[in-house]
Amino acid sequence: MRLPQEIIRAKREGRPLGTDEIAFLIEGLTSGAVSEAQAAAFAMAVFFRGLSTEERVALTRAMTRSGEVLAWDLPGPVLDKHSTGGVGDTVSLALAPAVAACGGFVPMISGRGLGHTGGTLDKMDSIPGYATQPDLETLRRVVAQVGCAIIGQTAELAPADKRLYAIRDVTGTVESLDLITTSILVKKLAAGLDALVMDVKFGSGAFMDSLDRARALADSLVHVATGAGLRIAALLTDMNQPLASAAGNAVEVAYALDYLAGRRREPRFHEVTVALGAEMLVLGGLAASMQEGEARIEEAIASGRAAEVFGGMVAALGGAADFVERSEKYLVPPPIVRPAFAEAAGIVQEIATRDLALAVVAIGGGRTRPEQTIDHAMGLSGLARVGERVDPERPLAIVHARTEEQFMHAAQAVRAAYRIGDNPAEPGPVIAERIGASR
Repeated sequence: MRLPQEIIRAKREGRPLGTDEIAFLIEGLTSGAVSEAQAAAFAMAVFFRGLSTEERVALTRAMTRSGEVLAWDLPGPVLDKHSTGGVGDTVSLALAPAVAACGGFVPMISGRGLGHTGGTLDKMDSIPGYATQPDLETLRRVVAQVGCAIIGQTAELAPADKRLYAIRDVTGTVESLDLITTSILVKKLAAGLDALVMDVKFGSGAFMDSLDRARALADSLVHVATGAGLRIAALLTDMNQPLASAAGNAVEVAYALDYLAGRRREPRFHEVTVALGAEMLVLGGLAASMQEGEARIEEAIASGRAAEVFGGMVAALGGAADFVERSEKYLVPPPIVRPAFAEAAGIVQEIATRDLALAVVAIGGGRTRPEQTIDHAMGLSGLARVGERVDPERPLAIVHARTEEQFMHAAQAVRAAYRIGDNPAEPGPVIAERIGASR
């Protein structure tokens, strides 16, 4: 007879766990036979002792099997993209419909904001009427009919992950590379994907502040996903400045709509969106090369087909049928939408990107407690980029706030986050590396 405490003791002492031991522990976590104290002790043992690739694969498989695993009968590949989180990372809202317009099917199970990073689910919640937590039958119907659905994790998918994550969140073990890897992948495997592309962020606005740490996470994700039978590739992308020039929820939805409608094409955002989309098409067999995949994604966006798919998804999940065409009717701005200027003119040398996101959180656009309600209208738009000149005509950002106090707080935080100088400045490349199976 196995005992949870003996398995925990073995990992505490550094012994590799067998597949059957891991499966037993996760079955107990799902059923409640393993207590929260034992789950916390296991997480801490993993945090300090680590897991081998084989153990990570076994843990990922066991947690995936803790709930329902979706099976699809569709005339195309089931694909997804996941980002490790950043600031102004609005890519999912443009990418899911673009890939769907190219023949892929994208059941994108997303999360809420975590720490300073914005959550795709919170952005979708800013769309009036949109149901971010539909049942599985609705998810299946919308994906089959429209081609994509951006939703949150349901109770049926990977319940062991939901329980273990909640425990990690309050026990100081969130940063475990092993458990981050598992938590990301179990939701994707439970969604029944054919292929996954990871966007692993590094820099001042990312959880992984260095390229080396991001590379280690990407390597782990690729090896574990491959071991679990999922086709995967990872791009390492720069988050030393916001990816989009907007940070918040409704402001990022508005940004995505401008992008899909062709009213806005910021180069760094466009490059990441097209590259991730091309990787998805190649892994899904919808493009023979990256060049073909890029051309197909470009055409889906430029033709307006991606915008049509986005509108269809919003309508199918309870939003207004004319949301794309009349978004200003639904994304109502707060009373104060006002520029924040630099104290002196000059060229943006560097941005403390995380501090910009924390400014949004501080005025109600993010959470400081799990149960906190977000004010989706709060945020920053028109963010100045590295290398751009700011002066009395060009502000650092436009602050979206409800009160004068909120505006003053955000404006001060924005000014503090920017380093301005006289020298020309060039950001590094937005895509640093690709990790995955060779093409």
